[in-house]
Order: sequence, then C-alpha cells, then structure tokens
Amino acid sequence: MKTCSRARRLMASTAFSSLILALALGQAGISAAGERDQAKRIHDRIAGVPPSPAVLDSMEDDVRNGRAIDAAYAAMESSSFYDVTLKNLVAPWTNEAMSSFVPLNDYTATVIGIVRDDGDFRRILYDDILYVGDGNLGLPQYSNSNNSHYEALEAGGFSLKDSLVAIPQSNRNGLPPDATAGVMTSRAASQAFFSAGTNRAMFRFTLLNHLCKDLEQVSDVTLPPDRIRQDVSRSPGGDSRVFLNNCIGCHNGMDPMAQAFAYYDYEYDANSDPDGNLGQLVYNSIGATDPATGSRVKAKYHINSANFEYGYVTPDDKWDNYWRSGANRRLGWDSSLTGSGEGAKSLGRELAHSEAFAECQVRKVFKNVCLRSPVDASDRGQIAGMVSSFQGSGYNLKRVFAESAQYCMGE
Repeated sequence: MKTCSRARRLMASTAFSSLILALALGQAGISAAGERDQAKRIHDRIAGVPPSPAVLDSMEDDVRNGRAIDAAYAAMESSSFYDVTLKNLVAPWTNEAMSSFVPLNDYTATVIGIVRDDGDFRRILYDDILYVGDGNLGLPQYSNSNNSHYEALEAGGFSLKDSLVAIPQSNRNGLPPDATAGVMTSRAASQAFFSAGTNRAMFRFTLLNHLCKDLEQVSDVTLPPDRIRQDVSRSPGGDSRVFLNNCIGCHNGMDPMAQAFAYYDYEYDANSDPDGNLGQLVYNSIGATDPATGSRVKAKYHINSANFEYGYVTPDDKWDNYWRSGANRRLGWDSSLTGSGEGAKSLGRELAHSEAFAECQVRKVFKNVCLRSPVDASDRGQIAGMVSSFQGSGYNLKRVFAESAQYCMGE
C-alpha cells in the first residue's frame, strides 16, 4: 500500500510539474506572439501593408529587445509609407473639400519629399522648394498650367520614395525666390485657395491644416478692427451687432495676415475651364501695376469696396499678427520673430514657428497611426512629449510617426 501511495504521489507531482511547465511555455508563447503582433501592428499602421516575413522577424526582434522605435523606422523603409500613408494624410490639405480622393500634385509631393529626406517640416510653409519626378522617368515636364506631370508619375506606379527630386520652386513657377512660400505657393494650393475669392481662403485653410484651428476657434472680438477690408459689411442684414459680436472676431486677426497674399492670384478661364484645371499662379513682381488698384495689389483685394467705404484699403503686402496679443497668444508665437513682415514667405515662417504648428502635426500623426484622437491624461502626456521630441529632432516628422507607433503598438 505504501508503494502504491508513493507512486500516486510521484505521479501527481510529475503531472503538476508538467502542468507548470506547460503553462510557462504557453506564457512564453503568448509573450512571443504579442511581440510579433505588436511588430506587425507597427508595420500595418505605418506602411498600410503587411511586412515580409524577414522584415517582420527583424521588427519582432527589435520590439522584444526594447527597440520599438527602430521597428517603426524599419516600417518607414517600405515604399507604401510614402505612396499610401503619407499621400492619404496630405491629400486633404490640398483642396477645400478636404478630400483624399484627388490626384497626386505638387503640394502633396513636396510634403512627402521633405518627410523622406528628414527635412525640417516647418519648411513646407516658407521654403523655395518643390519636389518633382526624376527626369529619367520619361514624365511630362512640370507645368504651371496643368497637373500632368504628377498624374503621370502616379499612373506610372513609380515609387515616391525613389522617384522624387528636390528643386528650387522658383525655377519652375517663375516666382522670385523671396516670393515662394513652400506649399502655399504650390500650383495645387493656388488652384484651391487663390482662385477667385479674396485670398482669405489661403489663410483659413493654412490655419486649419497646419495649426489645426479654424477661424471660430481663434475668434477674438477684443482686437482692433482697423485692418478689416471694405468688402466686410459692418451691419450684415442691417444689424451692426452681428458684426461686433461675430464677424469682427475673425476678420480683425485674419485680414492683417491675409494681406501677405496681396500680390498673388490664380488665373483661369471660368467659362471654358470652370474648375481652373488649366489655370496658373500669377504674381505681381516689383514694377508691376494692377490696373484696378494702381499698385502691385491684386484687384480682388479691392472688390465690393462699397460695402463699407471707410474700411481698410490694402496698399501692399505688409502683414501683422494681431494674435500675438489677446487670447491667441496661447498659439505660442516665436519670440525671436517680430510678428510682422512682407509677403507670404515671412508669414509662413511666423505660422510654422508657432507651438500650435508643432502640436498640430503631432496630433495629426497620432490620429493617423493610432486610429483615434487622444482621449485621456496618458494620451495628452504622450502628445506633449512628442511635441518636445519633434522640436528637438529638428522637426523631423518621421520621429513623430515612430513614437506614435511605439505608443500604440499594444492597442
């Protein structure tokens, strides 16, 4: 009996040990699977396509050894990061409908190129830079009056990672170098935001796309209205309270800054080409005189002058940032800049060097990678940390993608 009892205890002990071993091995398997799943999730979120087995193995090893950032950079080696992820992120910035379903254009290609080349992302709003397809690809030449070059680049299935080349924008669009302002003076942005209207659209959509603020969010009725143009009625519908409590809050800050675009227009034949697909950006250089204004200022800045004849008459392209006072100081303006200047380039620098610009880029990338907006204190802390990292990396947007992917790899 003792022998049988001893045998039963031995069997029970062996079974228990086997169970513990199985659980341990199972837990190790779960851990390994988790790391592989996290590596795959990083690649899927960044590149939008599954990784090859070899790439996944390498990324899994990075995650296991605490190098998830390296895994994220490995995912950015995929051409799909440029052809799909970045293109879909940037495309809505190029049109008023904010649609992703638009052809590749010079605005989108330039942003993609700066990211690929680890450039200072702030340059997109003020540099004399343009990315075009490599001259060896047999594409139509870049044109100021159509988008054929980029449509052919996209239709040809060429990798944007390998096919884009940086050139001075002024070499193609005929602008003086000091009149170029990154994507704001791209053909795509000009068609979308300089066509017709009063050029306020360029300011509003630049604010919306690159500082993540629409006009209602920065309205401040306490600022002086002295630069609001004549075309804005001071008594909409016969009620001056509408102007004093609503209109003034946007126009008192917008109009002094949108004055930077006073010499730009987008010309096209509205009868034969209603969408402006064959139009082009035009600029009044030194010595040019617009017959409607008697100065370099484009006629659109003086339209509807009878709405309020005592309003501001735009004489030049000098802009001032009234938002450096009042509630919009919270946008974090660069104290090394003066808050005033002439033309689009200096305005672009003013906007791009703000804290709001840096935070906007981080929030957009976070949402793109994590598939959600920040929701709690942990997320907000992560955003703040990534803003600092973005600035500390020389405004390298790849760093933001990598840190966002690392943070959300377990979701």
